[in-house]
Amino acid sequence: MPRYRDDAKERIRDAVDFVALVEERTELRRSSGANHMGRCPFHEERTPSFSVNAQKKMFHCFGCGVEGDVFDYVQLVENVDFVGALELLAARTGIELEVEDEDPQAAERRRHRERLLELLERTAAFYERFLWESREAAGARAYLAERGLTEATLRAYRVGYAPSAWDTVLRSSQRAGFKARELHDAGLVVRGGRDGRGRVYDRFRARITFPLADARGRVLGFGARTMGGDRGPKYLNTAENEIFHKGRILYGAHLARAAAGKAGAVIVCEGYTDVLALHQAGVENVVASMGTALTEDQVGELRKLAPVVELALDADDAGQEAMLRAARVAASSRVELRVVPLPEGRDPADVALADGAEAVRALVGRSVPFVRFRVERTLARGDLSSAEGKDKVIEELRPAFATIGESVLREELLAVCADRLAISPDLARSLLLGRGRGARPAASAAPAAARADERPRVPREQRDARLEAAFLALCLALGADGARHLAEVTDEHFSDPLARAAARRLRDAPDAPPEDPELAAYLDRVRRAAERVEASTSATLEVERLQLDLRRVERLQQAAEPGARAALARERIAIRQRLDEAIDRSLR
Repeated sequence: MPRYRDDAKERIRDAVDFVALVEERTELRRSSGANHMGRCPFHEERTPSFSVNAQKKMFHCFGCGVEGDVFDYVQLVENVDFVGALELLAARTGIELEVEDEDPQAAERRRHRERLLELLERTAAFYERFLWESREAAGARAYLAERGLTEATLRAYRVGYAPSAWDTVLRSSQRAGFKARELHDAGLVVRGGRDGRGRVYDRFRARITFPLADARGRVLGFGARTMGGDRGPKYLNTAENEIFHKGRILYGAHLARAAAGKAGAVIVCEGYTDVLALHQAGVENVVASMGTALTEDQVGELRKLAPVVELALDADDAGQEAMLRAARVAASSRVELRVVPLPEGRDPADVALADGAEAVRALVGRSVPFVRFRVERTLARGDLSSAEGKDKVIEELRPAFATIGESVLREELLAVCADRLAISPDLARSLLLGRGRGARPAASAAPAAARADERPRVPREQRDARLEAAFLALCLALGADGARHLAEVTDEHFSDPLARAAARRLRDAPDAPPEDPELAAYLDRVRRAAERVEASTSATLEVERLQLDLRRVERLQQAAEPGARAALARERIAIRQRLDEAIDRSLR
C-alpha cells in the first residue's frame, strides 16, 4: 500500500466541495451559515437530520449518530479504507498524490500499473475517435443508429470502433513509446501460433468497443461486439490480467453512481446496450453485469452504489436462473434484492427505446421482493395437478420461506401458496414453515402433503371474513389512523354481512350498543382482538385495507359483464402494485 506525502490530506480537504459530494447521495438545503441539512444517506428517515458543514468539511446525523469528516464520509459510502478514500477524492479534485518512502519493488509495480492505465486510456480515446471520424466505421455508426442510440449517449459511454487492420493499435502505441509487452499486459494484443510464439497482433479488430471502467472511470479493459466479418464470438472481452477482472466490474457504474445514490436503488441489466438505452431514456441509475452471473465482488460494488438492487434481467429461463444465482450470492450482503417484471421476449433496451422512460419507470415501480418472485416462479413451474407434484413444490418452497422473518409479506405468500396448492392455510403454514400446530419434521412433510387433497379446504368466503375481521381489529387498535381507514372503505369492501354492519357501526356510532345480539357479539370479538394487537403501524393497516380492496375488485370481476372486465382488470393491477409498495413500507 503506497504511503503518500503528509500534506496530501489537507490539500484534498481544502479542494473538495463537500456539499456537492454529499448531494450525489441526498438533497441538501442551506440551514444557517456554512451548515446544510438533508436526509441521512445512512438510515431511513422522513425528516432531515443529516447536517453538513461546508467550511469545516464535517458531517453529523442527529438521527443515527454517525459523524466524521469528508474522508470518513467517503469511507462509509464507498466501503473503502482511508487510503482508498484519499485516492478517490484525489481523482475527484484532480490533485496528484506524491508517494514517499516506497519499497523499490512496490514502486516498480505501481509505475507499471500506471503505464497500463495510460495505455488503456489512450486506446479508448483512439477507438472513440475512429468510430466518429473513419469511413471504415460507417457501418458501425449505422448499426448503432438503427438501435436508436444517439451520438450523445454513445459519447457519454465512450463507445468506439476497432479498425479491421491487424496491427493498428500495436503500431500506434509503439510509436508513442509503449512496448509490445505492455500492450500484451494490458490485453490489447495477442500472440499467434499454437506455441504462442507467432506474430503479435491487435486483439480487437472490426468490432464496436465498449470501454469497461472502474468506479473512478479509469478504463481497465474492453468489451467488443463483432459486425459480422469476424468469425469469432459475438462479444469478445479483454482477457483476465493484472488490471482487468471481469467479475469485479459493473458496466457503467461510474456514470450511475450519482443517480443511484439519489434514487437509493440501482438497476442491473445484462448487456451494454441495455444500459445505454435506459440512460438515454432518462433512467440513469443503471449498470450491467455484462451477461454473467453476479459475483460477490460485483454485489459489493452494487452495495456501494445503493441499498436496493433491482434486477431487470430477461424473462427467459436463462435470465430467471441468473436471478436465482444472484440471490444466492447476495444472501450474506446488506442489499435488498428486487425483481423487475419485464414483458416476455423484450429486454430493457427494447422497452426504453420503444416506449420511453415512463414505461421503464412503471416497470421498475412494479418490482417485487426477490422472495415473492421465487415463490411465484416455483408455483408457476411446478406440477400442481397431483399430490406428488405438490410435495415437490413444497420441498422447493421451504428454503425460500426460511429466508423470511415474521412479516406481512410472509403471511401473504403463505396465503398465495395455500390457494394455489389447494390446501388449508394451517397446513400450508405447517409444511412451509415446519412449525406450528400439527407441524411435522421436514422428512415427514411429504406424506402430509400427499393427503392434502383429502383435507377440507377453507372456503374463500371464510378466509375473506377472517381478513375483514382482522382489518376492523386493526382499525380499533390504531385510533386516528384506524378511523381514517374506516372512512375510506365502503360496503363493497366487505363480503361478510356482519363485518359490513360492524364497519358501519364503528364508523357512524362507535359508542352506541347495537340491538342485534349477533352484531354485538361480533363487535365484542373484534374489540378483544384489537386488545391483542401488538406493535402494529399505519403501514400494516394500509396493507390490510388494500387486501380488502383487492378482494372487492376480484368479486366485481367475477360478477361483471364481459365488457366491463377489462377496466376492472386494470384496476386490479393498480391495486396489486400499491399493495406491493405498502408491504415494502410495512417491512421497512
